[in-house]
Amino acid sequence: MTVEHLIEARSRDLGGFLVGRVLPFAKRRTVGPFIFFDHMGPTVFDPGKGIDVRPHPHINLATVTYLFDGAILHRDSLGSMRRIEPGDVNWMTAGRGIVHSERTAEDDRRNPSPLHGIQSWVALPRADEETDPAFSHHGRDSLPAFEEERVALRLIAGEAYGRKSPVPAFSEMFYLDAALGEGASLALPEEHEERAVYVVEGAVELDGQPVAQRSMAVLAPGGAPRLTARTESRVMLLGGAPIDGERFIWWNFVSSRQERIEQAKRDWQEGRFPSVPGETEFIPLPEG
Repeated sequence: MTVEHLIEARSRDLGGFLVGRVLPFAKRRTVGPFIFFDHMGPTVFDPGKGIDVRPHPHINLATVTYLFDGAILHRDSLGSMRRIEPGDVNWMTAGRGIVHSERTAEDDRRNPSPLHGIQSWVALPRADEETDPAFSHHGRDSLPAFEEERVALRLIAGEAYGRKSPVPAFSEMFYLDAALGEGASLALPEEHEERAVYVVEGAVELDGQPVAQRSMAVLAPGGAPRLTARTESRVMLLGGAPIDGERFIWWNFVSSRQERIEQAKRDWQEGRFPSVPGETEFIPLPEG
């Protein structure tokens, strides 16, 4: 059977803004290095409104932000300040610890502002978990954009279809944005052990098995399953090599060591993480 797990996005309220949570899932915690996957929107904020994700910490992971519509202003404790727009990639390596905020810019709040995109986390290999924190922005024109079998693809991170993204991934992985016209078909890359397809919009089949909008199909290993669009569709293709051992996840912290997460909790509660220049708010450590 081509599809091992079919995961429907579960609605989560992030302070008045709903997202579809896909990973982690009880029966499938990770796909390659991907340990967290949220579908943001689509939504349109009224004038004066927007997202206000106050400064919060991360360790031992990389965050990957990719938008289809709208814009987000990123700030972090390294002093980075960058606006991300559709087709761009923000890759933030938390390493031993970083703090960031994500907001709708003041200029964007003057009018109705859309937001639609994917926020994912990638677990760092054990050897790189405590690396120096870093931030890199890659404009849409710097990413490989190409066509395979009448399917338009943009390679966000990793390697696939003979191309390599300039985004600084730490492990073997692939992450693609794919647009398919009705009836278009594509063989998925064979070289990666773990693979998944997430349907952003539309409806597709994998070797004849239907996959609906806002669902992730996690594939069985091996072979080159064929993805076919039943209607005009947009999907994310993702995966890579299995992560090197179990990962613990609590709030915004991911680590191969539970004691490291406990230390991060204490560090955030006691103010030992660096601050974000220009920001005075922060998200308190959750109780429990």
